[in-house]
Amino acid sequence: MTVLGSAALVVLLLSSPASAFVVEHRLGRVPFTAPATSLRATDGPAEGFQRAAAGFLAAAALWSSPSLLSSLPVADFTGSAGGTAYAKEMASGSGSRVNKDAESLLRYGLPITNKEVRKLQLPLEAIRQDIVSKRTGDALNDSKISRGILKSKSAEMIKSCVDPKACADIIAKMSDDMTPLDEALDEAKNFQLGSQQQGAALDKAAAAQTVLSKQLTTLEEGMVPKGYRTPVPEVYKDLPQLQGRATVEFVIKKTDGAPFDIQGVNFPEARLKMVIDGYNAPVTAGNFVDLVLKNFYTEMNIQRSDGFVVQTGDPKGEADGYVGTPSKSIGQGRHGERLIPLEIFVKGDKGPFYETTIEDDGRGGEATTLPFSSYGVMGWAREEYDPNSGSSQFFWLLFDSDLTPAGKNVLDGRYPVFGYVVEGADYLADVKEGE
Repeated sequence: MTVLGSAALVVLLLSSPASAFVVEHRLGRVPFTAPATSLRATDGPAEGFQRAAAGFLAAAALWSSPSLLSSLPVADFTGSAGGTAYAKEMASGSGSRVNKDAESLLRYGLPITNKEVRKLQLPLEAIRQDIVSKRTGDALNDSKISRGILKSKSAEMIKSCVDPKACADIIAKMSDDMTPLDEALDEAKNFQLGSQQQGAALDKAAAAQTVLSKQLTTLEEGMVPKGYRTPVPEVYKDLPQLQGRATVEFVIKKTDGAPFDIQGVNFPEARLKMVIDGYNAPVTAGNFVDLVLKNFYTEMNIQRSDGFVVQTGDPKGEADGYVGTPSKSIGQGRHGERLIPLEIFVKGDKGPFYETTIEDDGRGGEATTLPFSSYGVMGWAREEYDPNSGSSQFFWLLFDSDLTPAGKNVLDGRYPVFGYVVEGADYLADVKEGE
């Protein structure tokens, strides 16, 4: 891909299912999964009014241009809560109440039903915001709650695991790793608020919390039922599908040698690590991974970068998307583009519904399993009035909770979310449109 007409983007599929083979890539030897009809991944936004209006107009602009539009939609599977009401609020809230953490959203998007692990997730994730806000007392309290759940509810969590021993080992390791977190928080509490010493201690606490969060992800992934497949109507069987998740990395280098300027710090290249979610958008995610495997996005221009979204996927020539064998159900675009259906997954449903928006389905206001609430969330582009016009164009939303007031998110349920940037999202602020 080319950014600004002067940046080269290399696309890598980092993780994929079994039966992977190695393909020569210009950045080296990278493991890829052989694409078939189905791709199986490892189991495993007076002033306030002006800002709100700006967000609405930006979203409207997304709809009004066929070359821009997309399909997008934390999952609350039936019985998954200790967190049911909480997860729903995260998907529809705004400002400080909205869940902006991509990895948290992905955890809530897992098809698991264990209530105890969701109870653990709440305080363990809250520690991160406590640290950012320098609320060491609250962080220590959330740590105490987390430690208590790990101790008293381990058996209930292990029961939901495909590999009980592996989960038991993770829980034991998490219990041990609570100690360095508490030590760093205790240290921070004893220093003057805002001092360098407190900052250093909080940095250590944040690092410890990150370790625990990744362990939590592994624990929850271990609860996905063996062989789980998101149900997809048989009519779409001739379209690529991703069952599970895959990790994709985009490496962007500006060919004129200019660095990426992120908050005054220069970086020689931009690396975006993204988790592509086939649990909640199997057809959309499968289509994307299939195109990654085909190197479709490599050396392609960024077609839009306006502070609202960064978008690409429109190839050179007449076609507005990927030209390939069309599906029997959706057919092809006016220039031979392979089209995919609009895919929306609402919380509480057993699977996505297709070819219609959430409003047209009579369910406006309901929460989707993956919301547009994280900076760098990935959505699929389509034409305004045609739900089945998506082909290969997608965008990263530069989410701003001030532009997404409660109850006025005009993206969820109109476009599908199919992934999140989990590392390097800040680089998107300096990715520019091609000249």
